[in-house]
Amino acid sequence: MINKHLLVLLTSVFVVMIGLGITMPVLPFYVERLGLASGVSREIIVLHVTLLTGVYALMQLLFAPVWGRWSDRVGRRPLILIGVVGFIAAQVMFGLSTSLWTLYAARVLGGILSSATLPVAAAYVADLTSDKERVRGMAWLGTSVSLGFVVGPALAGVLSRTDLHFNARYGHIRVDNFSVPFFVAALLGLMTVFMALRWLPESLPVEQRRAPGSKTRTDWRGLRPLLGLALAGQFGLAVFEATFALYAQTRFEYGLAEVGVIFVVCGLVMAIFQVGAVGFLAGRVRKIYQVGVGFGLMGLSLLLLGTVQSTPAVITLVALLALGTAFVSPNLAALISQGGGQHHMGAALGIQNAANSLGQVLGPLLGGALLIWQVHAPYVFTGSGLLLLAMVLGWRSVSRPLWGERPLRPAGPG
Repeated sequence: MINKHLLVLLTSVFVVMIGLGITMPVLPFYVERLGLASGVSREIIVLHVTLLTGVYALMQLLFAPVWGRWSDRVGRRPLILIGVVGFIAAQVMFGLSTSLWTLYAARVLGGILSSATLPVAAAYVADLTSDKERVRGMAWLGTSVSLGFVVGPALAGVLSRTDLHFNARYGHIRVDNFSVPFFVAALLGLMTVFMALRWLPESLPVEQRRAPGSKTRTDWRGLRPLLGLALAGQFGLAVFEATFALYAQTRFEYGLAEVGVIFVVCGLVMAIFQVGAVGFLAGRVRKIYQVGVGFGLMGLSLLLLGTVQSTPAVITLVALLALGTAFVSPNLAALISQGGGQHHMGAALGIQNAANSLGQVLGPLLGGALLIWQVHAPYVFTGSGLLLLAMVLGWRSVSRPLWGERPLRPAGPG
């Protein structure tokens, strides 16, 4: 089902996710360097790391629904291009940052513009796939995201090597080892823009676009439980992503290379199993059942992560967390796109992205606060909550119909 147009789309998403993958392992060390130079305490550095992670997600929370609604009206292609161009600008700003406030500016800009990429790309996939093939399409999209998380940390580890001793200053602009990965990501983004301009056509015909003032609506009440699950899944993943580098640095004395390897493992497992296991189970096992299993795996892995002491055990549990996420994300995206209806698919997926972003805002904030309080606390509390959610889904499976078990009501006249 992967044709040339979808391949270009998946490549665009992959490149944008490389930038996010680069940021995760580099950000704590970047902030530490800038913060220590300004005399900031370690506790405040932890706060800045979590805030910088959260502010990006906050911008996505605010703007992803806007981009999703606009894509239903103007089409998918122009907004995907806006997202990639915004990603390029943010990466360049990040690489040139010489203070914490410029890091915040880069994260805000990147969050506003690149938030168009994922919901509109998901709507593009939904445009080109039938209900039967949609989970596989979303799994391929999730794989491009996961592969970005694989390549991003790897690039960060290789290109920001401290033994290169690369440092140049031009007035208030500073370029050093930490800048190189972001400049490489920006260059890849520029190449992607030219590729999309040439080979990415519009997927939403003019006659299927929602006109301004349209009276059709989506049954948002039917989607609320699914959106709540999306928020919970991203919250759990965000707690791990935002706190692991600091946790591993404190608990295991990991450096940038070791943290990068862990994130590579996480992304690689997601990539393999979203296409493999989830694609195989599509049409064989109900989507919501797979979501429940995914939450169970995520909760168990996070709960145990606070107890292990060896690197092999850490890698195993991170792989288990990634496997759980691989079950959750594409199945929820398929269920939500189905509930959005033909004329509101972009809006529904934009709201899902907003729910994801809310989880990505709350996860770093709560995770960072818990980490300051007690080093194991983020994983104990989050893991317990996700396991409880998995048990609730299991209980519903035997007591009453699950969300998504029956077709959601289609959009109708308001």
